[in-house]
Amino acid sequence: MKWILVVLIGGVTPVQTDVQFDKLSDCLSAEEQLRTTYADAYDAWDKSAAVNIERRRDYRKARQFQERRLANTGTCIPHAGTDQPVAMTPKSGEQPAGTASPQPAPR
Repeated sequence: MKWILVVLIGGVTPVQTDVQFDKLSDCLSAEEQLRTTYADAYDAWDKSAAVNIERRRDYRKARQFQERRLANTGTCIPHAGTDQPVAMTPKSGEQPAGTASPQPAPR
């Protein structure tokens, strides 16, 4: 079975990378490397922002924004060998966008 690395933007929206692996261990290693890269990028930004942003309030706001911006994670999923993009399945109880729940008839 092949494995594919998918990046979850903001921890939610999947983006297929088209990076395929023959072994799950190789995919998990790439996932860890992705996590480390984002953590390193955030640390580098944080060090420069701490020096360059004068007001503490502005620094806190910028830091919160940067945390959300770099809140991407990777995950390994089985790859069936198709070229179809990865799609999120709705959580139980959620309705797809554009569909309304039936309204009771007026009496």
